[in-house]
Amino acid sequence: MPLSNINWFKYAAPQTFYDLAGKLIPWFAVGALLLGIAGLSVGLLIAPSDAQQGDAYRIIFVHVPAAWMSMLLYLLVAFWAAIGLIFNARLASMLALALAPTGALMTFIALFTGALWGKPTWGAWWVWDARLTSELILLFLYIGFLSLHAAIDDPRRADRSAAVLALIGVINVPIIYFSVKWWNTLHQGATISMTKAPTMASQMLLGMLLMAGSFWLYAIATSLYRCRTLVLEREEHAAWIMKEAQ
Repeated sequence: MPLSNINWFKYAAPQTFYDLAGKLIPWFAVGALLLGIAGLSVGLLIAPSDAQQGDAYRIIFVHVPAAWMSMLLYLLVAFWAAIGLIFNARLASMLALALAPTGALMTFIALFTGALWGKPTWGAWWVWDARLTSELILLFLYIGFLSLHAAIDDPRRADRSAAVLALIGVINVPIIYFSVKWWNTLHQGATISMTKAPTMASQMLLGMLLMAGSFWLYAIATSLYRCRTLVLEREEHAAWIMKEAQ
């Protein structure tokens, strides 16, 4: 069936989404595992040592994909939160809430591995560099989004309030991305550019892309699982939930 003929709006119904997500989660989880094994194998065993940093650079196979995901997932949180806010779409708000914990995890991994990389490279675990500071602010935004939502008892009011915070925080994402261009920072520039040919060895690039794919599939699997849990909580009195529980 052509994609144009699929009625995508039917998946906005919690019951339809719940059934579809349950079928997709194992596929995404297995894909994340396989890509992760392949990415780490290439990054740790096949990719050559760096001419300047030696083997210390290999942290990038976790650090860089995690940093990419931290920004991408925040944009998705803000997008789904906006859809839920504008159209009063329950499932969209649940998707935003389900994505946020994984985004926070990716941000923490990016900061933690960045510290591990910074010690041998800069001689310090942490510096108040523009890229690092804006990434730390991103972690606070994720925590703020989740904390604000948890502090409000009414789910719909919590969705709206958290959505406003998520949309305000979007301004931090371009700051993270362009910080190395706007300010004189210790952090190196973009590892991969859309307008320039890669400057790294092909094995390095392959390992990094495999890990990015692994993290992306992991984020989808965990978010779908978390969203299914939210559907069960919010639709607990629906007839189809009662039938599902039997």
